[in-house]
Amino acid sequence: MRIGLLTREYPPDVYGGAGVHVGHLVPALRDLVDVDVHCFGEPRAGRPDTYAHRVPAELAEANPALQTLGVDLSMAAALSGSDVVHSHTWYANMAGHIAKVLHGDPHVVTAHSLEPRRPWKAEQLGGGYRLSSWVERTAYEGADAVIAVSDGMRRDVLECYPALDPGRVHVVHNGIDTDFYRPGPDPDVVRAAGVDPDRPSVVFVGRITRQKGLGHLLAAAHHIDRDAQIVLCAGAPDTPEIAEETEKAVAELRSSRPGVVWVRRMLPAADVRSLLSAATVFVCPSVYEPLGIVNLEAMACGTAVVASDVGGIPEVVADGTTGLLVHFDEHGVDEFRAGLADAVNELLQDPARAAVMGAAGRERAEREFTWQQAAARTVEIYRSLT
Repeated sequence: MRIGLLTREYPPDVYGGAGVHVGHLVPALRDLVDVDVHCFGEPRAGRPDTYAHRVPAELAEANPALQTLGVDLSMAAALSGSDVVHSHTWYANMAGHIAKVLHGDPHVVTAHSLEPRRPWKAEQLGGGYRLSSWVERTAYEGADAVIAVSDGMRRDVLECYPALDPGRVHVVHNGIDTDFYRPGPDPDVVRAAGVDPDRPSVVFVGRITRQKGLGHLLAAAHHIDRDAQIVLCAGAPDTPEIAEETEKAVAELRSSRPGVVWVRRMLPAADVRSLLSAATVFVCPSVYEPLGIVNLEAMACGTAVVASDVGGIPEVVADGTTGLLVHFDEHGVDEFRAGLADAVNELLQDPARAAVMGAAGRERAEREFTWQQAAARTVEIYRSLT
C-alpha cells in the first residue's frame, strides 16, 4: 500500500503541533506501509520519498491563502499512483480533495484544528480566513475518513460540519517520543536560557497567538508565588497587535515581580526538554486545543501540568493525577485567570505532590501515547478504504 501524505510542515521546517505530529507519524507509518511525503517549501535533503513544493512564481505577491492553493495544485499534480492520500491541516486539504476528484484516490483528513474554532485568525488573515474556511469545509465534507486527534476534537468536527457521517470520523490520539522527551534537565542549558535551575519555575511553551492563552497566564502571574520564576518560551506573534500587547503585558509583569524570563527565540527541542524537566509546573492556558502535544512533552519530562480544560486536554492531563485542570469560560475570564494562579500556587506550595504528579504523567505518556499505536490505528483506517 502506498500513501501520499500531504502537509505544509515537515522536518526540519516545523513550527507547530501539526508539524511535530507529521514528523513523528511518518517514520512509524513507514514501518507498516510505503509513504510519499509532499510538503511545502525547499527540498528536504536526506529525506527519502519526500517531495517539496514551492509557491508558484506567479503568486509570489498574492494573498497567502492563494499561495497555499498554488502549492496544493502542484501537490495534486504529483499524486498519481497513491492508494490513499492523507492531508494534514487546511494548507494541504485542497490538494487531497483535488487528488480524490482527479485520480479517484480515497482521501483521509487529520483534524489538528478547525477554522470555525479559530475566529481570531480573521484578525491575522482577513479574506484569507474566509478562503481557508471554505477549503476546510469542502475537504472535510468530501473526505472518505476524518481522523480527529481527540474525542473532544471529534465532537467539534461533527458540530462544525454536521453534514459529515459520524461513522467517517475516527479518533487517533497523538503520540510522544518518550525516548527523547524524558526527565533529566541539563543545568547548563537551563542557565543559558536565563533560568536558575535551583529555584522553582513555572514554564510556558507556545506561539504568541490568541489560541494559546498567553495573555491569561501573564495576568494570572501577578498572583503566582513570587519565589517562583515565570519562564515564557514564547515567540512568533501572529500579528503586530498581539506582539505589542504581549510586550506591554510582560513589561507590566516585570515591574510587579522578579524572576520573569522571556525566551523569544525558537529553542532547539533538546533545550525545551531541559526547561520542561527543570520546571516545577508546566502551564497550558490555551482557550482552544484539539489535544495539546506540548502537555504530553511536559508529562514525558516528568513535570506536573496545570492546564485549561478545553478540547482534548482532559484526555491527556488526568485531573488530580498528572496535573490540575482549570475551567475556561470565555464569559468568565477573571475566574479562569484566578484559577490558573491558584492551581499553580497549589503545586508550588507542595513540590512533593507536584513530583508525584510528574512521575504519574511520565508513566501515562509511556503507556497510552505512542506513535506506534497511532500509526497502527491510522493504517487500519487506510485499509478500510481500499
